[in-house]
Amino acid sequence: MGEMMSKLEIRQSLPGDVNGIEQLYSDAFPDEDLLPLVKELLDLEQGVVSLVGIGENAIVGHISFTFCRVEGASDIVALLAPLAVTPALQKQGIGRALIQTGFEQIKQSDIAYVFVLGDPAFYARFGFKAEDKVATPYPLPAKWHGAWQSIRLCDVDALHEGMLLVPELWRHMALWTD
Repeated sequence: MGEMMSKLEIRQSLPGDVNGIEQLYSDAFPDEDLLPLVKELLDLEQGVVSLVGIGENAIVGHISFTFCRVEGASDIVALLAPLAVTPALQKQGIGRALIQTGFEQIKQSDIAYVFVLGDPAFYARFGFKAEDKVATPYPLPAKWHGAWQSIRLCDVDALHEGMLLVPELWRHMALWTD
C-alpha cells in the first residue's frame, strides 16, 4: 500500500462532486466519452451506489455500481462500472479500496452478484471470473473474450441463466462494443 492510501477517504458521491468526477474521467479516459453515462449515473436518485475516493482534498477515484436484474429472476445484482483513478495515482491501491468498499456497501443491500466488463487481468485480483451464464445486453466483440466477468459476494444460490436486464442508461450499444 502506497503513501496515498493512508490519506484516502472513501465516501458516497455528493452533488458537489460532479465537476471533480467529470475531470477525473476526462483525465483517466481521454479517448472515451464516458461523461454522458457518468452524469446519468450521478443523477439517479436510487439504484446506484456511487463512491468517490478523496485524497489531498481532491477526487482521486470514483466507482459506480448499478442495480440490475437477470432475466427470469427477481434477485437484484450489480454492474460495476465505471471505475476511474487519477492517472498519476494508479497502482497505489485506490481502485482496490473503491472496489472493496463498494462490495461491503452492496452486500448490505443483499446483493450477492456483481458483474463487470473489463480487463480480466485486473479484475481477477478481486475474485472475478469469466461469466458464461448471464449474457450482456448486446453481443460483445470477439476480442473481448473473457472480459465479461462476475463475482459472488456471499453464499447464495447459483446464478439464474439469462440476460442482464439493465436500466435505460445502460441500453446503448456503444457501451458494450468498441
